[in-house]
Amino acid sequence: MGATKSDLFTKQQNDIATMAKALAHPARIAILQYLVKKNACVCGDLVDELGLAQATTSQHLKELKNAGLIQGTIEGASVCYCINPKVWNQYGKIFGAFFTEAKEIKSCC
Repeated sequence: MGATKSDLFTKQQNDIATMAKALAHPARIAILQYLVKKNACVCGDLVDELGLAQATTSQHLKELKNAGLIQGTIEGASVCYCINPKVWNQYGKIFGAFFTEAKEIKSCC
């Protein structure tokens, strides 16, 4: 696969694509839903909650952390994660604006 030509697109288009990529796996959605539901830092419960291997869960957490959606703090031997409210709210505004840009889509086909 060739290199992407992100310079052909606006910053907003690139930002939305980056955000969508961070959300583009059901395990990541499940992690985010769990953290939102708990509304607190979660240490170690995620592997049991998801039913995935520790390494797989860690990789998904890494992707979400790289996207800024979650933040982690080290407590002893474990890392505790929670939603990063600043970035979470930013994603909400950007996706909200993207979907409300076209108020109502009518069928054209």
